[in-house]
Formats: sequence, structure tokens, C-alpha cells
Amino acid sequence: MKMKSKIGLITATPMESLELRRRIRPEPDDTNKVVYEGKLHDKSVFLTHSGVGKVNAAHSMTIMLENYDIDLVVLFGIGGAYTRMAQGDIAVAQNENYAEEGVLTQDGWQPMELTGFPLLENEKKYYNTFPLDMEISGFAASALDEAGLHVHSGNFVTVSQCSGTTETGQLLMKRFNGICENTEGAAVVHICTMYGIPVIEIRGISNIVEDRDMGKWDIKGAASNCCKAVSEILRRLE
Repeated sequence: MKMKSKIGLITATPMESLELRRRIRPEPDDTNKVVYEGKLHDKSVFLTHSGVGKVNAAHSMTIMLENYDIDLVVLFGIGGAYTRMAQGDIAVAQNENYAEEGVLTQDGWQPMELTGFPLLENEKKYYNTFPLDMEISGFAASALDEAGLHVHSGNFVTVSQCSGTTETGQLLMKRFNGICENTEGAAVVHICTMYGIPVIEIRGISNIVEDRDMGKWDIKGAASNCCKAVSEILRRLE
């Protein structure tokens, strides 16, 4: 896929970027809220660590887009799967969804449409769901599949409260037809939609969303596979 060469890379924590940072020259540091400039596969990249959560992610994304001429954003990190993916699998977002924004009624949770107030309005109204560019996301998924990675595409769910029970995971999966959850994605896509910048979101699966047992998780393996996926995507961009 042909794409202009200035690529913003954003993740929540230095742990999630470790293997990717080792490939960038000069190698970025691990400080949050700093934008590091470098080269990866002959592309100009701008890497930042936002910190965890939606506010941190939106803040860092805004800093980057206000100060650098970015053509494409790649958001990456770990995530928990609702579907029975294997740990270390790669998920590519088609849509990002705010999980909690809305109204809790006697009939249960209702989305932002019930309030009549969109979270963003430009050419269209955005309530809970922010679509990603399907051509670019499709390119990413195909590239990673061709590279031999186990790839899943679908709807991502961004939560403020991580789901620590099987019941909660099943509820959010059904609510948004979701495949995995994270704590930054919708905020980054929201900001990029404001600025008209396309986003690829990649998650390495660290765990299945079930009754919480971190002894079953593989955070390092998920982060490593995700970094490999991001590097492969940038290598294939023209």
C-alpha cells in the first residue's frame, strides 16, 4: 500500500514498545509523554508512550498531531480477547467502541444515541462507535496474515474498567460484537478522526477475558508479537 512516510506510533507503556524501540534508529527512550523521532524500514516514525487510559491517550495523541505532520497513526499494544483467540494472536481493529459512555436505565445500559449528544460531529455524527479506514485496516490484516501471524479482524472495545469476569466479557462482546478490549483505543481513534488522520490499531492478545487470573496471562509474549506485527506493517508500506 502506498502511504506518505510520516508515521506516528503510539502505545500506552514502554513495556509494550520494547522490541519495536530496539528496531528504531536512533533507539527511543522509554519516557512517557515525549515524542521520539527516528527511522524504521526507511520510514520517518514518531513514537510516544501515552500512559494508560483514555485521557492520557487523547492527550498524547493531540500533542503529536499538533506538533508533527503525521500521515498515518499506528496504535499498538496488548489486549484481552473476548473470543477464543490464542495468547499471542494479533487483532486488527475495524471499529473502536467506547464501552461505558451512555445511560444506565432501568432497562439496562443504553448507548450515547439515547442522550442525543454525539461525542463528535463533523461530516457525520459519532456516538459510541468510531470506524477505522477499512482499506488500510484490511491491508494491515492481509500483510500480517501473509507474514504468517495468526490475525483476527473485528470490533474493539475501549473500557475504563478492565473486565475481570467472564460475565462482563460476554456482556461487552455481545453489546458491540467485539473481539477484544483495551483502555486507550477509542480515544486515539476519536482524536485522529477530529484531525482527519487514518489509524491502524494492532493488539497482541495477552489473555482471554474471563474470571481474572493473571497467572494465565502472557503479557511479554503478546507485546513481543505486537511489535513484530507493527514492524512488518511498516516494512510493507511504500
